Amino acid sequence: MTLPIYLLAQAPVESSTMGTLDMVLFFVAVIGVIAFGIWQGNKETKGEAESGGAAGYFLAGRGLTWWLVGFSLIAANISTEQFVGMSGQAADWLGMAIASYEWMAAITLVVVAFVFLPKLLRCGIYTIPEFLEYRYGVVSRTVMAISTLVILVGVPTASVIYSGAKVVSVFFAGQQVFGLDLGSITVGCWIIGLSAAAYVFVGGLKACAWTDLIWGAALIAGGAVVMSLALTAMKDANPQDLMETKVANSSATVADLEKAGGWDRFMLLNHGKDGEAVAVEGENMSGGKLHMIRPKSDPAIPWTALVLGLWIPNFFYWGLNQYIVQRTLGSKSLAEGQKGIVFAAALKLIIPFVVVIPGILCFNLYSKDLRAEAMKKNNLILATIETADATGKLSVHPVTGNFAKVDQANTIKVIEHNARVLGEKVDIVDATPEKLTQVNTDLLAIAAAKQVPVGTKLIGYDYDAAFPMLLRKLMKPGITWFVLAAIFGAVVSSLASMLNSASTIATIDIFQKLKPHSTQDQLVGMGKFFTVLFVLISCLIAPNLGNPAFGGIFTFIQEFQGFISPGVLMVFLFGFMVPRAPRFLGWLGILVNVVLYAYLYLFQGGIPFLNRMAICFGVVFAVMTVITLVKPMEKPVVMPTTDLIALESSKTAKVWAVGVVIATLALYVYFW
Repeated sequence: MTLPIYLLAQAPVESSTMGTLDMVLFFVAVIGVIAFGIWQGNKETKGEAESGGAAGYFLAGRGLTWWLVGFSLIAANISTEQFVGMSGQAADWLGMAIASYEWMAAITLVVVAFVFLPKLLRCGIYTIPEFLEYRYGVVSRTVMAISTLVILVGVPTASVIYSGAKVVSVFFAGQQVFGLDLGSITVGCWIIGLSAAAYVFVGGLKACAWTDLIWGAALIAGGAVVMSLALTAMKDANPQDLMETKVANSSATVADLEKAGGWDRFMLLNHGKDGEAVAVEGENMSGGKLHMIRPKSDPAIPWTALVLGLWIPNFFYWGLNQYIVQRTLGSKSLAEGQKGIVFAAALKLIIPFVVVIPGILCFNLYSKDLRAEAMKKNNLILATIETADATGKLSVHPVTGNFAKVDQANTIKVIEHNARVLGEKVDIVDATPEKLTQVNTDLLAIAAAKQVPVGTKLIGYDYDAAFPMLLRKLMKPGITWFVLAAIFGAVVSSLASMLNSASTIATIDIFQKLKPHSTQDQLVGMGKFFTVLFVLISCLIAPNLGNPAFGGIFTFIQEFQGFISPGVLMVFLFGFMVPRAPRFLGWLGILVNVVLYAYLYLFQGGIPFLNRMAICFGVVFAVMTVITLVKPMEKPVVMPTTDLIALESSKTAKVWAVGVVIATLALYVYFW
């Protein structure tokens, strides 16, 4: 599933110098793959358009093979939010626990292949909202379609464009091509947006699938290159320097490290001897980083979330998210779709090794550089605090535990500032970093009660700079172009998927409902029109996301899934499993979830995000169950059945699925 968005703007590392050969190879690779996608999509969809243009353009003529489906799912899913956000959280206190987003997704995909996909393909639908009309009515379909479009175009699409532009600006700062400043965020946004829109416009889903095949394979290969270089650097690093980054309960010694290779050093430094994991935000050296299970109090992934909470966004994302599911709806047959999904599940098991582990390795290798990057940010915030004290525009500022450890003097200044703003007195004479952190936490609680604005957090390490830092430190001439092209391709693939699915929903769920007698050519034409419209809107929004005024939007994105995903997931589960559930439950289940989650968010903020989702999921289930028992439909709903594709399940996929589940459980046991 998609992670909470941590953009590369939070990681302003110095630009890397690329040689002329690397730059030429990078542009040749990117332009070549996009041209290949346009050629394939145009070639394939022309033939399909003669017999069914909409199916040819929006669903690749329902002709995607399993390997296209599998790689396309991965390429659509992975973007800079993984390479920046997931690596950053791994470098911080979460470590391998963040890999649950990937490994639980593998099991989720297996369930989607054999429970969700047969029911969706059997109806012959183009979009997820379309299923709601067949099961619950046109109102449910329309509401979900409009909501999906607003969110998809205005938030994640614009955010992917912006984060991709940051990748371009970091690596090409100060360089120009055809008079364009590649270090400009605005220029980067238009490059990213138009690159994706070009082959979506011409070739639709088929073009996306073929380019995803290349980008997906390159993405895994590029990540493997980075991990290999990082492990080599770990083997050659000074053991004394590495000791400064070991977790608090590691028993490793300098002598142990001197005798160990790269992987063994990684394990010695990050594995707690007693398996403890301490949930203190920002305390990167508390507890082992190689444990999947986090305490109940963990603010990000408590162990309770593994029981239910994390499954909800996983099933919502992989089973009901249009820009992901559209690949499976375009499968040649149910068997091909199932094999493709299970193949993607197997690839998900690899992702933590090329994203999560490199993040942890970066902290071991370059913690001082991450600290220096943090200080650049902190100095700006400290200057702002001094200005605020002089002008009277006051707010309080959080500090992380690591900031208190590495910069005790400025921590005291921040606490004294916060106390002055709140009119409180504090006792911080001879206080330890732990005590200082607690005092400031208490002040922030007072600030919340008094509704005093909260400013930017001061940090000890810039963890979100972890993966960009590895690229800056480890890339060598001759391979930089390949790794950068793979990451760039991941951004473009995700964006292309979003544009394709947004245009599909706008055309099929809205335009076609308004003009039901539209020809196939008109539908394809509107799909292309919406692709251009949506990329223009997103490219206009994207450059502004770096403005500090948008600082709260990413927290909103992180929380937003909770407002809709538990309710939508339960509505679909009832639609799949309970044919006598009343039609009005389609909108009622979603509404109950919105109201309950809003209450928990506003008045029970201490409950972890994923646990709130679990509570909403349970309550919506109870409400829908009671109503169905009290007032079931007289006759069960009969869903339509298509004869456009073969609906026989794949025995081969079932065997692969068992292997994926066993491998996932084995990884959890190893990193338990």
